[in-house]
Amino acid sequence: MAVHVQHAAMLVLAGRVMGKNLVNAAAVAELEYWQDKIRDIDAKLTVSLETEGLLHGMQGGYLPAGPSGLITRGRPDILPTGRNFYSADPECIPTRAAWKVGQKLAGALLNRHHEDTGRLPENCAMVLWASDCMWTDGEQVAQILTLLGAEPKWEEGGKVKGFRIVPLTELDRPRIDVTLRISGVIRDCFPGIVDLVDEAVRQVAALDEPCEQNYVRKHTLEQLTDDSPEAWEQATARIFGCKPSTYGVGVDLAVLASAWNSDQDLADIFLTWSSYAYGRQRGGQAAAAQFKRQLATVDLAYNKAATDEYDLFGCACHFGFLGGLTTAARLAKGSEVKTYYGDTRDPGRPAVVSLAEEIEGIIRIKTLNPAWIEGMKRHGYKGAGDMAKRITNVYGWDATTGAVADWVFDELAKTYVLDETMRKWFEETNPWAMEEINRRLLEAAQRGLWQTDPELLQSLKETQVEIEGWMEELMGDVQGEFQGGAVDIFTADDVPAWKAKLV
Repeated sequence: MAVHVQHAAMLVLAGRVMGKNLVNAAAVAELEYWQDKIRDIDAKLTVSLETEGLLHGMQGGYLPAGPSGLITRGRPDILPTGRNFYSADPECIPTRAAWKVGQKLAGALLNRHHEDTGRLPENCAMVLWASDCMWTDGEQVAQILTLLGAEPKWEEGGKVKGFRIVPLTELDRPRIDVTLRISGVIRDCFPGIVDLVDEAVRQVAALDEPCEQNYVRKHTLEQLTDDSPEAWEQATARIFGCKPSTYGVGVDLAVLASAWNSDQDLADIFLTWSSYAYGRQRGGQAAAAQFKRQLATVDLAYNKAATDEYDLFGCACHFGFLGGLTTAARLAKGSEVKTYYGDTRDPGRPAVVSLAEEIEGIIRIKTLNPAWIEGMKRHGYKGAGDMAKRITNVYGWDATTGAVADWVFDELAKTYVLDETMRKWFEETNPWAMEEINRRLLEAAQRGLWQTDPELLQSLKETQVEIEGWMEELMGDVQGEFQGGAVDIFTADDVPAWKAKLV
């Protein structure tokens, strides 16, 4: 009787929520299962053990191990928090599930490039971060192996033990070359993955196959300087990163500091920070010449997203890595390089979009969304600063890729600067954030990245004068200078020692 009453109540509730969209009342019983699951997750979210776990660990107590991950990707097992968490087992990457997603993602990337250009890419330049390995169990690693025409071998327990070379007859397409710019965390925490991909490249390059069916071999042979084993070793390098014991890519720092004047400046910085080869028997040796040769064969640059919890405006490192890679490849190649973004937010429906499409989607969903803006305003000073940071990163993407449409900057200016209510809120809450937003918009226009209505631009200049008045009042009796509306460009040409450090 109690079960019947509960089911009836569930049916009534479902009818209230779904209205005319409730077409299958018999399926309401399924909601009872999900109700219990949601209540369990909610309870575990509420009972955080982080403070208790920290204090217990500091007292020398034992903390049980538990996984980390993203609840939004079906990982309620990470709860409750407060355990001695681990992100992933490096020896199990990619997992069989990630392999299935990576295969689909590779196909989507090739199909999208073919739709845009009428041909398959010969070389895909990719940014590979540890976050994708940890959050998705190696979807992008699986994608890379799929492009090469290699398939992981798993032993009992899920550990990856080598790979199988997929025959061309089974692959039914050419083997696609890859050029990876890995992060320092990948280098330090997942060396087995680096060695796995490097070994796959070596074996694929050595296959006795026609170059038109094996672009890895094609580019390796083209880049050989002589017939020596050393030359072959150099020509098969495909995995590059920053110098051992260092991190970062440099491009984001240059853009944020306005310390660049041209695309070539950004490309030089990217190459200086990124031209170290990794893999089996490669411990981060300087390989600038090989990296440049490889970039000259690149047709597309790529990175991917796995969750809506983070996006490409959240950190300057996003445009620093992928934007820097795109700029360096475009200049090395001497022609356009397509830039794409993979999407496995829903692992069941992996997709690939252009970078411009990814940018515009996030702009509409978050940055220009009144509900999102109001949510950020509730965080006061910090919220204002975060909004300024995101808009600065929009500028960074345009500086490195040119993928930001003029209408995006138009709407950002109207929404964040020229709206009287918003401007008053910034003045009262965090005037420095408003100065940063307005100055970056002016810099985009000054550099020719943004073409807009002269009247709108004039309004921004007038607003900058007003903001500088705020700054002077806030400085009080303090003596000194502050960054005003003019953008001072300072590059390596101005510092001989800096110029000598570049590749």
